Amino acid sequence: MTKVAFIGLGRMGHGMAGRYLDAGFAVAVWNRSKAKAEDLIARGARWAASPAEAADGADAVVTMVADDGASHAVWLGKDGAAATMKAGGLAIECSTVSHQHALDMARELRGRGLIYIDCPVTGLPQAAAAGKLTLLVGADTADLDRARPYLAPIGDLIRHFGAVGTGTVFKLINNLMGAVQIASLAEGIAMAEQAGLDMNLVAEAMATGAVASPQVIRHSKRMVARDFSGASFTAALRHKDAVYAVALAETLLPDVPVSRAALAAYEKAKASAPDDDEGKMIEIVSQPK
Repeated sequence: MTKVAFIGLGRMGHGMAGRYLDAGFAVAVWNRSKAKAEDLIARGARWAASPAEAADGADAVVTMVADDGASHAVWLGKDGAAATMKAGGLAIECSTVSHQHALDMARELRGRGLIYIDCPVTGLPQAAAAGKLTLLVGADTADLDRARPYLAPIGDLIRHFGAVGTGTVFKLINNLMGAVQIASLAEGIAMAEQAGLDMNLVAEAMATGAVASPQVIRHSKRMVARDFSGASFTAALRHKDAVYAVALAETLLPDVPVSRAALAAYEKAKASAPDDDEGKMIEIVSQPK
């Protein structure tokens, strides 16, 4: 039986790990909190006391953690996965990390005889649990071909952007554009409220008109209703991704004023409600002067 280690069982990772069980893989899991793994263990996953223990004997190790620091810790820290992975093993980074971190990890793990590919994902937790994510891959073609059997359970579309790091570049662009859209949507909703417009009509018009996008469609009615239950992406995570994206943008472009403005907006949202849904940006921009 093909063995996979899955590290990081948050909103996205939990469903992704479950997909490997559904596909018949032998799955070892690790998370900072074992409570998040209990139902996976009941379904047949093996609990590991550390990333190293999870990776021992695995053909592929898949990570879905919060940021650069967490990624470094689970791969290369004390009891990190790289310590026990077999030579030639696949290290599949599904976390959204910085571009430089992806390059650094690829170099470090390659030096240990491992194959690192960056494979950040797009999609909501429901898509993760259904295996319907879009996978944004940076890898040599031969390495991607080797990894495909381990990607198939979690995604129904692979976009291969090029060498290691390119998947992360696109993911940061994607999430930065999302930050811009959500922040501008919040300002537009707040303007409409202050102008006394019919807000149900505003929400409908925004979600079906020329400015509609998946972010606008998803957040417009929630912002109008101030209903942020079932958060799938927090202000802190959006801020983290914007930090990474702006840092990359500043190495590529002479100026990025729109991106910096979105980052500043999410700095306020993170300070106010870091673990709440990112759509609560509407409450930030609606505050009286």
